[in-house]
Amino acid sequence: MNVKLLIDAIMHQTTVLIAQLSTAAGVRAPLAHIADQVFLSLSREIEAQGVARKVVADMFGLALRGYQRKTQRLAASASTQGKTLFEAVLDYIESKGGASRAAVLERFRNDGQRETIGVLTDLVQSGLLYCTGTGDSTLYGVTSDAERQRLTRHADQIALCNMALGEIYRNPGVGAAVLAERLQVELGELQTALNELKTEGRVTEDERTGALKASTFQIPVGAAEGWESAVFDHFQAVAAAIVTKLKAKARGSTAADLVGGTTLRFELTPDHPMRDEVLNLLAHVRNITDELWTRTAEYNDAHPESRDGRFDVSFYFGQNVDDPTAIDSEWREE
Repeated sequence: MNVKLLIDAIMHQTTVLIAQLSTAAGVRAPLAHIADQVFLSLSREIEAQGVARKVVADMFGLALRGYQRKTQRLAASASTQGKTLFEAVLDYIESKGGASRAAVLERFRNDGQRETIGVLTDLVQSGLLYCTGTGDSTLYGVTSDAERQRLTRHADQIALCNMALGEIYRNPGVGAAVLAERLQVELGELQTALNELKTEGRVTEDERTGALKASTFQIPVGAAEGWESAVFDHFQAVAAAIVTKLKAKARGSTAADLVGGTTLRFELTPDHPMRDEVLNLLAHVRNITDELWTRTAEYNDAHPESRDGRFDVSFYFGQNVDDPTAIDSEWREE
């Protein structure tokens, strides 16, 4: 088995996913830390599997001393990130007390006109900037500090609440300090989100041990908020299943039959007799699994004692159409 080919293919597909996520919310996400984060996280995970540090260093093509220096440096600076174009444009307009599009494009001419205009659009849509006029004469101004901070805090808080809720549900008993480390946020910032979740009754905390628990975690289909956590939940389920399958295969475990997945590709044409049946497969499976999930959750609520010795079964499924314009006029209009 050529593991390198598999790793290279997975890495490529992962970078495609990150590229889409970085602009999915209409805001350019900071990416300056990604390369260092990948190295640090990957090295830690390999070492956690019992691989000697000297061997890990060799896997990265580094001498042991160079590997140690690099991991120490990155660990010390993991919380710092470079300034993005998004932040730089916002700071520039704020420092000038407002600026025209022409002035902004001139200031950031080395970053590319298309990229800068895209950032300006994102800033306006996110409520951090307001604008008036058209073309190069468009004038941009920064919204008030109070309004800007309110908008930013509100959006960030909603996302953090949902990400924290999902992590707590998947890891019952986790403490706030460990959770903050996993989510890579400040403990104080996380505590604000936890207080909100506890007030809403979605999370409970053991006063003695600080253990956090969530009885359920569900992001409704089509929800405008919480999609970040829903995407991560699906991605983690797929990745965890692959990891468990690999471990089970290595041990020759018969439990491997209960773990895994199947990918089927249906080749269709507009007049194919099975076209609608295939296209509606996602909705059909979703209805079946939602009904089973509801019955399971209702039983668990009625028999809380049965949670002793619990184990989780993650059932993931999805559907993709490689050319949505072939079946959906809304995609063609975009």
